[in-house]
Amino acid sequence: MKDQAAPGDGSAGATTDRLTTREAAERLGVKPETVYAYVSRGQLSSRRAPGGRGSTFDAAEVDALLRRTGRREPSPVTGDLVFRTGITLIEDDRYYFRGVDATEMATHYAYEEIAEWLWTGELRPGTRFTAPAEALAAARRTVDALPAHSGSTDRLRVAVVAAATADPLRFDLSPEAVLGSARSLIPTLVGALPTSAGAPTATGHEAASQTPGLARRLWPKLTAHPADAASLTVLDAALGLLIDHDLAASTLAARVAASAHAHPYAVVSAGLGVLEGPLHGAASGLAHRMLVEVLERGSAAPVVADHLRAGRRVPGLGHRLYTAEDPRARTLFALLAQVPQAAPALAAARDVVTTTARHTPLHANVDLALAVLSVSSGMSAEAGETVFAVSRTAGWIAHALEEYGERPLRMRPSGQYSGPRPPQPLPGPGSATT
Repeated sequence: MKDQAAPGDGSAGATTDRLTTREAAERLGVKPETVYAYVSRGQLSSRRAPGGRGSTFDAAEVDALLRRTGRREPSPVTGDLVFRTGITLIEDDRYYFRGVDATEMATHYAYEEIAEWLWTGELRPGTRFTAPAEALAAARRTVDALPAHSGSTDRLRVAVVAAATADPLRFDLSPEAVLGSARSLIPTLVGALPTSAGAPTATGHEAASQTPGLARRLWPKLTAHPADAASLTVLDAALGLLIDHDLAASTLAARVAASAHAHPYAVVSAGLGVLEGPLHGAASGLAHRMLVEVLERGSAAPVVADHLRAGRRVPGLGHRLYTAEDPRARTLFALLAQVPQAAPALAAARDVVTTTARHTPLHANVDLALAVLSVSSGMSAEAGETVFAVSRTAGWIAHALEEYGERPLRMRPSGQYSGPRPPQPLPGPGSATT
């Protein structure tokens, strides 16, 4: 959004309340690059400075933005990177997919439909993804060869590699080819996961004829409990809510891979590698175990006390991008309230939030909501991580599509060397740096 300058606006008197880019950045507590990101998002307007050098910003508008953001943008000393993206906006404790409220989308549309919206900006009702037979067979063979104790993320990572080998067009980075790979990869990942012991399985003919949505196909991979309509609604909403969340760590890794023009399967592999960390996709497993303990002990108080006594954070609480409750958690909690068997786990989660609030004002995040779903549905502790990984694959592809259109290899930060100053003598046997 740009100012509509009136005649004479370039005079000295008209610019006394305007700030240079650096002044605006200092007032907001951000980098100069972030100021321009605000402009690209329409949150600030800029005007060319007299003489055509640089831009200026209205001081009152900068102050208004400061009041809205509360200086939540990274400060200049953090070294964080800022990239323009038209995919997800997180603002004022809400988040949006291409300008549309993400929680609204997740409660009105299926996962595949939201993925198409994120990829193309078009809504395609009734969209369903289908796994190619060759890719699915290769992925299943590879997954079946893993040790029995392998985790779901291990299986997904090797399934991606196997699916890539079955796609001879994977190096074609045109949007049409990338979208074709994405639409086949996601159902291949789900199809390659083993079915939970005791869960009913559909024959190949039944699966092909029904072509159910991804949530229904994923459900028996997570639990042997029958899939009722209300529970499937929660799972589908969780998949839709988790598709993207701006430049999270795994998404940044995916964009770095895409910047090097890695094919989409390699982009997803990069994202999965980061997602496996306990501070990212695996966080819901910690919340799952906590809720199980709360239910066993009958109260959140001793469980929360044990976490605090050990110097551990209480899982499932707080998010650096939200001052109030994570909107993803709020949406899932509302849907879980319609699932009768989720009532005990939901009450336990509320107990955790209330107990912790006596000491620190932390709100529930999406990991706690995923834990309620997994605990109440008889899923394993890693089920939330599986849901996260499958869902976020679509987001990584969306960012890859965006990054393929940028200058290649643009993400090349410079290291600040802190080792011994050269020249140093050639080391001999037994030498060590000091």
